[in-house]
Amino acid sequence: MIQRILTLTLYLFRSLLFSLSGLLYFMLTLAFYIVFLDPRQHTPDVDYYILVLGLFGMALTFLVTLTVAARANQSIHYPLIVRLQSRVEYLTAVMLTALTFAFAIQVIVAIVALILNGPDLTFRQFVEIPPLWIAANILFSVLALHASDLVTAGWSRVYVYGVLLFLLYGRGNAGTVMGWLAGIFSGLGNSMLSRNWVDLGSGLFQFSNWLNDTAAKLLGDMLGLVFWPFSAVADATINGAFSRTQSLAPAIMLLYATILFLLAADFLATKDLYLTE
Repeated sequence: MIQRILTLTLYLFRSLLFSLSGLLYFMLTLAFYIVFLDPRQHTPDVDYYILVLGLFGMALTFLVTLTVAARANQSIHYPLIVRLQSRVEYLTAVMLTALTFAFAIQVIVAIVALILNGPDLTFRQFVEIPPLWIAANILFSVLALHASDLVTAGWSRVYVYGVLLFLLYGRGNAGTVMGWLAGIFSGLGNSMLSRNWVDLGSGLFQFSNWLNDTAAKLLGDMLGLVFWPFSAVADATINGAFSRTQSLAPAIMLLYATILFLLAADFLATKDLYLTE
Protein backbone atom coordinates (compact mmCIF):
# COMPACT_ATOMS: atom_id res chain seq x y z
CA MET A 1 0.00 0.00 0.00
CA ILE A 2 2.77 2.44 0.92
CA GLN A 3 4.53 1.79 -2.37
CA ARG A 4 1.36 2.52 -4.34
CA ILE A 5 0.77 5.73 -2.40
CA LEU A 6 4.35 6.89 -2.92
CA THR A 7 4.21 6.09 -6.62
CA LEU A 8 0.98 8.03 -7.03
CA THR A 9 2.43 10.90 -5.01
CA LEU A 10 5.51 11.08 -7.21
CA TYR A 11 3.34 11.02 -10.34
CA LEU A 12 1.03 13.79 -9.11
CA PHE A 13 3.96 15.82 -7.79
CA ARG A 14 5.79 15.77 -11.14
CA SER A 15 2.55 16.56 -12.93
CA LEU A 16 2.08 19.65 -10.75
CA LEU A 17 5.71 20.73 -10.72
CA PHE A 18 6.01 20.89 -14.52
CA SER A 19 2.62 22.46 -15.10
CA LEU A 20 1.45 26.05 -15.51
CA SER A 21 -0.13 25.85 -12.06
CA GLY A 22 3.20 24.99 -10.51
CA LEU A 23 4.83 27.96 -12.22
CA LEU A 24 2.07 30.26 -10.98
CA TYR A 25 2.63 29.08 -7.41
CA PHE A 26 6.32 29.89 -7.65
CA MET A 27 5.47 33.34 -8.96
CA LEU A 28 2.98 33.79 -6.12
CA THR A 29 5.70 32.82 -3.66
CA LEU A 30 8.08 35.37 -5.13
CA ALA A 31 5.44 38.09 -4.86
CA PHE A 32 4.76 37.11 -1.26
CA TYR A 33 8.44 37.29 -0.36
CA ILE A 34 8.90 40.71 -1.96
CA VAL A 35 5.84 42.16 -0.22
CA PHE A 36 6.10 40.66 3.26
CA LEU A 37 9.80 39.80 3.67
CA ASP A 38 11.64 42.30 1.52
CA PRO A 39 15.35 42.05 2.46
CA ARG A 40 15.74 45.78 1.83
CA GLN A 41 13.57 46.44 4.87
CA HIS A 42 14.64 46.09 8.50
CA THR A 43 15.16 42.64 9.99
CA PRO A 44 11.75 41.16 10.86
CA ASP A 45 10.86 40.19 14.40
CA VAL A 46 10.95 36.48 15.14
CA ASP A 47 7.22 36.31 15.90
CA TYR A 48 6.48 38.11 12.60
CA TYR A 49 8.76 35.68 10.75
CA ILE A 50 7.08 32.60 12.26
CA LEU A 51 3.48 33.79 12.00
CA VAL A 52 3.65 35.29 8.51
CA LEU A 53 5.39 32.26 7.03
CA GLY A 54 3.00 30.00 8.90
CA LEU A 55 -0.03 31.81 7.47
CA PHE A 56 1.57 31.71 4.03
CA GLY A 57 2.09 27.96 4.35
CA MET A 58 -1.53 27.38 5.37
CA ALA A 59 -2.91 29.46 2.50
CA LEU A 60 -0.54 27.90 -0.02
CA THR A 61 -1.35 24.38 1.18
CA PHE A 62 -5.07 25.07 0.83
CA LEU A 63 -4.69 26.34 -2.74
CA VAL A 64 -2.25 23.60 -3.80
CA THR A 65 -4.55 20.91 -2.39
CA LEU A 66 -7.43 22.31 -4.42
CA THR A 67 -5.23 22.25 -7.53
CA VAL A 68 -3.98 18.69 -7.01
CA ALA A 69 -7.48 17.45 -6.18
CA ALA A 70 -8.83 19.05 -9.35
CA ARG A 71 -6.13 17.36 -11.43
CA ALA A 72 -6.76 14.04 -9.67
CA ASN A 73 -10.46 14.38 -10.46
CA GLN A 74 -9.85 14.22 -14.21
CA SER A 75 -11.14 11.19 -16.10
CA ILE A 76 -7.65 10.42 -17.39
CA HIS A 77 -6.97 8.91 -13.96
CA TYR A 78 -9.73 6.29 -14.09
CA PRO A 79 -7.18 3.51 -14.86
CA LEU A 80 -5.24 4.48 -11.74
CA ILE A 81 -8.26 4.48 -9.45
CA VAL A 82 -9.65 1.11 -10.52
CA ARG A 83 -6.28 -0.57 -9.92
CA LEU A 84 -6.15 0.56 -6.31
CA GLN A 85 -7.43 -1.63 -3.50
CA SER A 86 -8.97 1.41 -1.80
CA ARG A 87 -9.87 4.94 -2.83
CA VAL A 88 -8.35 6.10 0.44
CA GLU A 89 -4.93 5.40 -1.08
CA TYR A 90 -5.73 7.80 -3.89
CA LEU A 91 -6.94 10.46 -1.45
CA THR A 92 -3.81 10.01 0.68
CA ALA A 93 -1.59 10.46 -2.38
CA VAL A 94 -3.43 13.66 -3.32
CA MET A 95 -3.02 15.10 0.16
CA LEU A 96 0.61 13.99 0.47
CA THR A 97 1.43 15.58 -2.89
CA ALA A 98 -0.06 18.91 -1.90
CA LEU A 99 1.62 18.89 1.52
CA THR A 100 5.02 18.04 0.05
CA PHE A 101 4.82 20.69 -2.66
CA ALA A 102 3.56 23.46 -0.39
CA PHE A 103 5.87 22.66 2.53
CA ALA A 104 8.89 22.52 0.20
CA ILE A 105 8.11 26.03 -1.06
CA GLN A 106 7.49 27.22 2.51
CA VAL A 107 10.85 25.86 3.66
CA ILE A 108 12.66 27.45 0.71
CA VAL A 109 11.16 30.85 1.52
CA ALA A 110 11.98 30.36 5.21
CA ILE A 111 15.63 29.57 4.44
CA VAL A 112 15.98 32.51 2.05
CA ALA A 113 14.38 34.85 4.57
CA LEU A 114 16.57 33.46 7.35
CA ILE A 115 19.72 34.16 5.32
CA LEU A 116 18.80 37.49 3.74
CA ASN A 117 16.53 38.96 6.42
CA GLY A 118 18.34 37.50 9.40
CA PRO A 119 15.75 37.15 12.19
CA ASP A 120 17.37 36.21 15.50
CA LEU A 121 16.00 32.71 15.95
CA THR A 122 16.95 30.83 19.09
CA PHE A 123 17.49 27.08 18.94
CA ARG A 124 14.28 26.51 20.91
CA GLN A 125 12.24 28.59 18.47
CA PHE A 126 13.91 26.84 15.54
CA VAL A 127 12.86 23.45 16.94
CA GLU A 128 9.29 24.61 17.63
CA ILE A 129 8.66 25.84 14.06
CA PRO A 130 8.26 22.52 12.15
CA PRO A 131 5.51 21.03 14.38
CA LEU A 132 3.54 24.28 14.20
CA TRP A 133 3.77 24.69 10.44
CA ILE A 134 3.24 21.02 9.60
CA ALA A 135 0.22 20.62 11.87
CA ALA A 136 -1.44 23.75 10.47
CA ASN A 137 -0.66 22.73 6.88
CA ILE A 138 -2.16 19.28 7.37
CA LEU A 139 -5.34 20.74 8.83
CA PHE A 140 -5.80 23.21 5.98
CA SER A 141 -5.01 20.53 3.41
CA VAL A 142 -7.84 18.39 4.76
CA LEU A 143 -10.17 21.39 4.77
CA ALA A 144 -9.29 21.97 1.12
CA LEU A 145 -10.13 18.34 0.32
CA HIS A 146 -13.63 18.92 1.63
CA ALA A 147 -13.94 21.92 -0.69
CA SER A 148 -12.84 19.97 -3.77
CA ASP A 149 -15.08 18.18 -6.25
CA LEU A 150 -13.03 15.01 -5.73
CA VAL A 151 -14.27 14.53 -2.17
CA THR A 152 -17.55 16.44 -2.10
CA ALA A 153 -20.59 14.18 -1.87
CA GLY A 154 -23.82 16.07 -2.44
CA TRP A 155 -24.02 18.96 -0.01
CA SER A 156 -21.14 17.74 2.16
CA ARG A 157 -18.94 20.81 1.76
CA VAL A 158 -21.90 23.05 2.57
CA TYR A 159 -22.40 21.14 5.82
CA VAL A 160 -18.72 21.15 6.76
CA TYR A 161 -18.10 24.81 6.05
CA GLY A 162 -21.54 25.74 7.38
CA VAL A 163 -20.62 24.27 10.77
CA LEU A 164 -17.29 26.12 10.71
CA LEU A 165 -19.06 29.36 9.83
CA PHE A 166 -21.56 28.83 12.63
CA LEU A 167 -18.75 28.24 15.13
CA LEU A 168 -16.86 31.32 13.97
CA TYR A 169 -19.94 33.49 14.10
CA GLY A 170 -20.97 32.14 17.47
CA ARG A 171 -17.50 32.69 18.91
CA GLY A 172 -17.50 36.34 18.00
CA ASN A 173 -21.18 37.10 18.57
CA ALA A 174 -22.18 34.92 21.51
CA GLY A 175 -23.10 37.98 23.57
CA THR A 176 -25.23 39.43 20.78
CA VAL A 177 -27.11 36.16 20.19
CA MET A 178 -27.74 35.61 23.88
CA GLY A 179 -28.76 39.25 24.29
CA TRP A 180 -31.33 38.79 21.53
CA LEU A 181 -32.72 35.67 23.22
CA ALA A 182 -32.71 37.46 26.58
CA GLY A 183 -34.77 40.27 25.04
CA ILE A 184 -37.37 37.77 23.81
CA PHE A 185 -37.75 36.16 27.25
CA SER A 186 -37.79 39.55 28.90
CA GLY A 187 -40.70 40.55 26.65
CA LEU A 188 -42.49 37.33 27.57
CA GLY A 189 -41.90 38.15 31.22
CA ASN A 190 -43.51 41.56 30.79
CA SER A 191 -46.44 39.93 29.06
CA MET A 192 -46.88 37.46 31.93
CA LEU A 193 -46.70 40.24 34.53
CA SER A 194 -49.34 42.25 32.66
CA ARG A 195 -51.65 39.27 33.12
CA ASN A 196 -50.80 39.05 36.84
CA TRP A 197 -48.86 35.81 36.39
CA VAL A 198 -46.19 37.04 38.79
CA ASP A 199 -44.33 33.79 39.43
CA LEU A 200 -44.05 32.88 35.76
CA GLY A 201 -43.05 36.44 34.81
CA SER A 202 -40.38 36.57 37.54
CA GLY A 203 -39.01 33.23 36.38
CA LEU A 204 -38.78 34.46 32.81
CA PHE A 205 -36.96 37.61 33.97
CA GLN A 206 -34.46 35.52 35.92
CA PHE A 207 -33.91 33.27 32.93
CA SER A 208 -33.44 36.35 30.74
CA ASN A 209 -30.77 37.69 33.09
CA TRP A 210 -29.04 34.31 33.11
CA LEU A 211 -28.98 34.25 29.30
CA ASN A 212 -27.59 37.77 29.13
CA ASP A 213 -24.79 37.15 31.63
CA THR A 214 -23.81 33.58 32.44
CA ALA A 215 -25.04 31.83 29.28
CA ALA A 216 -23.38 34.37 26.97
CA LYS A 217 -20.01 33.88 28.65
CA LEU A 218 -20.44 30.10 28.76
CA LEU A 219 -21.33 29.88 25.07
CA GLY A 220 -18.43 32.14 24.10
CA ASP A 221 -16.00 30.01 26.11
CA MET A 222 -17.32 26.76 24.64
CA LEU A 223 -17.12 27.98 21.05
CA GLY A 224 -13.78 29.63 21.70
CA LEU A 225 -12.44 26.29 22.93
CA VAL A 226 -12.79 24.90 19.41
CA PHE A 227 -10.43 27.56 18.04
CA TRP A 228 -8.16 27.56 21.08
CA PRO A 229 -5.22 25.86 19.28
CA PHE A 230 -4.89 28.78 16.86
CA SER A 231 -5.05 31.47 19.54
CA ALA A 232 -2.66 29.44 21.72
CA VAL A 233 -0.09 29.21 18.91
CA ALA A 234 -0.37 32.92 18.15
CA ASP A 235 -0.06 33.93 21.82
CA ALA A 236 2.88 31.61 22.45
CA THR A 237 4.71 32.78 19.32
CA ILE A 238 4.28 36.43 20.25
CA ASN A 239 5.37 35.78 23.84
CA GLY A 240 8.38 33.79 22.67
CA ALA A 241 7.67 30.62 24.66
CA PHE A 242 5.08 27.84 24.89
CA SER A 243 3.53 26.81 28.17
CA ARG A 244 2.77 23.16 28.84
CA THR A 245 -0.84 23.68 27.88
CA GLN A 246 -0.07 25.67 24.73
CA SER A 247 2.36 22.99 23.55
CA LEU A 248 -0.66 20.71 23.01
CA ALA A 249 -2.06 23.00 20.30
CA PRO A 250 -0.35 21.27 17.32
CA ALA A 251 -1.56 17.88 18.56
CA ILE A 252 -5.14 19.15 18.75
CA MET A 253 -4.84 20.52 15.20
CA LEU A 254 -3.74 17.05 14.07
CA LEU A 255 -6.72 15.57 15.90
CA TYR A 256 -9.05 17.90 14.00
CA ALA A 257 -7.29 16.97 10.75
CA THR A 258 -7.64 13.25 11.49
CA ILE A 259 -11.38 13.53 12.09
CA LEU A 260 -11.90 15.56 8.92
CA PHE A 261 -9.72 13.21 6.87
CA LEU A 262 -11.73 10.18 8.02
CA LEU A 263 -14.87 12.05 7.02
CA ALA A 264 -13.39 12.90 3.61
CA ALA A 265 -12.29 9.29 3.10
CA ASP A 266 -15.81 8.10 3.88
CA PHE A 267 -17.29 10.54 1.36
CA LEU A 268 -14.90 9.45 -1.38
CA ALA A 269 -15.24 5.73 -0.66
CA THR A 270 -19.04 5.69 -0.70
CA LYS A 271 -19.95 8.09 -3.51
CA ASP A 272 -20.28 7.48 -7.24
CA LEU A 273 -17.30 8.91 -9.09
CA TYR A 274 -17.98 11.18 -12.03
CA LEU A 275 -14.56 12.45 -13.03
CA THR A 276 -14.26 15.50 -15.27
CA GLU A 277 -13.01 15.36 -18.83
